[in-house]
Parts: sequence; structure tokens; C-alpha cells
Amino acid sequence: MLNTAGIETAMRRALALAARGPATGPNPRVGCVILSAAGAVIGEGWHRGAGTAHAEVAALISLPNPDAARGATAVVTLEPCNHTGRTGPCSAALIAAGITRVVYAVADPGQHSRGGAGRLAEAGVVVEAGVLEGEAEAFLRTWLTSVRLERPFVTLKWASTLDGRTAAADGTSRWITGTASRQRVHEQRAASDAIIVGTGTVLADDPALTARGDAGELLGHQPIPVVIGERTAPADAKLRAHPRGLIETASRDLAAVLSGLFELGIRHAFVEGGPTLASAFVAAGLVDEYLIYLAPSLLGGDRLAIGDIGVATIGEARRLRITSVEHLGDDLLITAAPHGPVTPRRHPSAPLERNA
Repeated sequence: MLNTAGIETAMRRALALAARGPATGPNPRVGCVILSAAGAVIGEGWHRGAGTAHAEVAALISLPNPDAARGATAVVTLEPCNHTGRTGPCSAALIAAGITRVVYAVADPGQHSRGGAGRLAEAGVVVEAGVLEGEAEAFLRTWLTSVRLERPFVTLKWASTLDGRTAAADGTSRWITGTASRQRVHEQRAASDAIIVGTGTVLADDPALTARGDAGELLGHQPIPVVIGERTAPADAKLRAHPRGLIETASRDLAAVLSGLFELGIRHAFVEGGPTLASAFVAAGLVDEYLIYLAPSLLGGDRLAIGDIGVATIGEARRLRITSVEHLGDDLLITAAPHGPVTPRRHPSAPLERNA
């Protein structure tokens, strides 16, 4: 029989399946388990990337025969979609297959894709929402935040000394942190859709902004470099040889740029610019996650990791919630998030083009 424990076990299995899908790109990672009327697992599937079968359809395809779906229950990590993109709506596929009950964890917030639960209910399918919702929300945090806000989830990274300095008095900054921290940064770049810097960083440092392994080799996934600012990168800039091309925004309007990136399918942006850009993102309230690398050294001086963020008195301080602290060699990596719920906002987008 399909009891609560059995459904939750199937949902955890669906979350494990979802984790097999690609963590980058415009689509969420979704898993699906199909249970017989007796509670046995008879089908499984997950979304393998844009253009491939969605998790529900993949699970239906895995059934021993098409009739096995009749009277069965589909357990899905995300509300089945209700739109036609590269593939058809999963809600319609489940109805056509004869599924009689659908259990999902999190509602789909997408403007065009949501509504599958209503379509299923109208067809007489029993629909149950919110099973292991907290676990699914945590798993899909980056994608859900992006779609709810209609902009990429923004991770801001900086590396500094214990006294908050990012460079010495003469401007030198290489290397503040150790090799373990620097390699972790490359892994975090590879886990992002885009990497954002300002024109000042491009002109001063001429960065490559690639994600590389221990031996300097390019990792399998590369973030698209995005340059904020009105100046263009030099013709011989290393960024112009980036394997993913280059997006030059010709704008300082962060909200509009982020909306434009969202329209391009970018759901996770990794901000790695200097103090000016970092401060602008913080001041605008556009940071969803902070990655702060601290080296056990002191530099003094005025070259701080961030500058003016619009805080005039202690009561206006940007309060953060520390979610983890990790030792990386001699360094510390502090991961933090803003306090309070995320509020959806809509901004006009800046049209963006990728230069080959």
C-alpha cells in the first residue's frame, strides 16, 4: 500500500535521481519515481539536460510496458510542467499514460511552465503537493531563486586577509590565499553558468576567467564571461579567446543586465570582480550567496574587499546568515546568505549578445 513513509522514500529516491542531471543551464534538475498500486517501484527517470526527455517522460519510458502506468503513482521532485518547449508538457504525458496520482515536492514558479498540477486535477488525477518540500527547496535553491526573481542566482566571491584587505599598499594581490582555495574557486566557476567581472578588472588584470583543473587543464564546463561596464575589452584581451565567447554588457545597470542574462538562459552567475563591482552588487541587494575566502595574514591599509554599500549606521548593517565554515589548507571559506525571504522583482532587461 502507498503509505506516507513509502511516498517519502520514493521522493528521496527521486531527489537522488535528480542529482544525476546537469547542475548548470536553464532547466531544473528533476527526478521521478513511478510506483505501482502496491507501492513497488516500476519506473524511474531524471532530466538529463536541455532538449532531452523530462524526468516524468523518462520514467514512463522506463516502464516494463506502457500499460504499467495505468493506476500508478508518479512521485516527482518538481510540479510537472504545463508548457511545450523543446518537449511537450509532462502533465499531458502523465494523463495520457493513465497515471492516477501525482505527488510532487515543490511548485513550479515558471511563468510559462507552471500550472501542471491544475491540468492534472482537471483530468481527474489525484494531486498531492509539498512532500519533502524543504529538502527539495534546498536542493533546487539556485534554480528556484533564479526563476522566482527572473534573474540569475548571484554568488559573490572575494578573497581577503583576516583584516579584510584584498591587496597590499602597492596593489599586489597574488596570491592572498593558498592553492586549495584557488582550486575550489575554479570548481565553483565550473558550477556556474556565467562569471561576472567589471571593466576595471579586465583592464588591470587581463583575466582568462576559465575554470581549470589542478594541472591547468580546462574543466568540462566553462562559465560564460560577462563584463559589466561601458568600456569594451581590448582587442587582445584573454577573454576574447574564451571557449564560451564573451558578453560585453555596455551597461552599469546591474538589475537590467541580470534580467538580460536570465533571458539568455543563465540561472547562476558567479561574481568575481573587484571591490567596486562587489560593493555595487551588495548595495543593490542582488547577492544571494557570499563565498568569502580568508587567508591567515594581515596587510592593513585601505584596499578593502568591499567599499561603500550604503550603510551609514550600525542599524543598517547588511546582516548575513553563515551557512558553513570550511578549512582549505590554512585558509577559511565562509559561506553566507542574506537574512530574510527572497522577494520576486521584475526589471527591464538589457539586450545582451555573446561575442564569438
